[in-house]
Amino acid sequence: MGDIAISEARNHLAAIVDNAHRAHEPNFLTRRGIRVAALVDAAEFERLREAAEELDDIRAVDAAWEEVEQTAQTPIPWEDVKRDLGLV
Repeated sequence: MGDIAISEARNHLAAIVDNAHRAHEPNFLTRRGIRVAALVDAAEFERLREAAEELDDIRAVDAAWEEVEQTAQTPIPWEDVKRDLGLV
């Protein structure tokens, strides 16, 4: 389906949802010709959300390593942290 005006979507919501689920492609809702929202399959949305969380984690690790390099500090070994917290 691609782009569909919100006013049109009101009349065909079931078909738009079915298409998003079946085709695993987003349907973009537009207002005055500008994309304002996307309707995607729920499983695809979950996959995208998990991928975004993974990417956030990777960026956080990269930032931590960059901080270690900039400060020239030695990281505390994970085993020491667990021991200090009483986890081992």
